[in-house]
Amino acid sequence: MSVNPELVGRDFPPTAPYLVGREKVREFARAVHATDPQHTDPAAAQALGYPDVVAPPTFAMVVQDLTLQQLLAAPDSGIVLERTVHAEQRFRYTRPIVAGDELVARLTVTGIRAFGKGAMVTSDAEVTDRDGAHVVTATSVLLIGGDE
Repeated sequence: MSVNPELVGRDFPPTAPYLVGREKVREFARAVHATDPQHTDPAAAQALGYPDVVAPPTFAMVVQDLTLQQLLAAPDSGIVLERTVHAEQRFRYTRPIVAGDELVARLTVTGIRAFGKGAMVTSDAEVTDRDGAHVVTATSVLLIGGDE
């Protein structure tokens, strides 16, 4: 296995704050074919009790990606991008992401499971708002192929 097993339990530094923009939410909604008006129309979102447009659930991946870039850049990870496939994704929300949120994410590697010459790397990105309140936990599994 080329992936460093000592990654398990490693916490990465928090990301720089990410300001969720209304147009970014709209663009993402179009890209994933999320047609509910709450994703594009502030009035529709406000009618549901939100201050602005609501991001589709998978939008959290935009913020989580900032943490995964830290993992992939870790010089001792043993992870080779060319052998990496994003195998699984899960989200556990406390509340939806809304335009105007300022989010910070922090990644923890929670598991590595060897298989043949490769490994599956599981990580959790805890995403919080500017007050430090939990918004979503994004769990990702990366499938890393082994050496030839």
